[in-house]
Amino acid sequence: MCTIIDGCTKELLSWTLSESLEIDFVLEAVNRLIADHGISMTFETLINSDQGAHYTSIKFIKLIKDSHLRQSMSRRANCWDNAPQESFYGHMKDEIDISDCKTFDEIYQVISDWTDYYNNERYQWDLAKLSPKEYYEYRTTGEYPLTIPKSKGE
Repeated sequence: MCTIIDGCTKELLSWTLSESLEIDFVLEAVNRLIADHGISMTFETLINSDQGAHYTSIKFIKLIKDSHLRQSMSRRANCWDNAPQESFYGHMKDEIDISDCKTFDEIYQVISDWTDYYNNERYQWDLAKLSPKEYYEYRTTGEYPLTIPKSKGE
């Protein structure tokens, strides 16, 4: 699985799942990101990754450069920049169960349903108790979408 997550809102902006470890699924995730969010990205948009073979490949580096994005990569054994990705995967592994899945399509469907839940319904303390999409709306409009109960006496 390849994921691209917004560093501010924690929204899963693009993801792909593959039966193979060939580089194509990583390139597809970047292409989906560009197709879905390209208008809002600039040369200051960073694509952060680990030092895996997919992200150090010439095809990946060329796609990032040709798309006018920037690549960021931590030095070896430094996981801090990639911590949001690791946190995302940790939550996903804790919250889904694919043990009953018999086919790739069944696994894909379970993950697809969960990623939709993650972006639209899964509240996060660090995001003012909002889901990533709600938090994005809150950041862009300034309107908090949840009703805050009044304290006693008000």
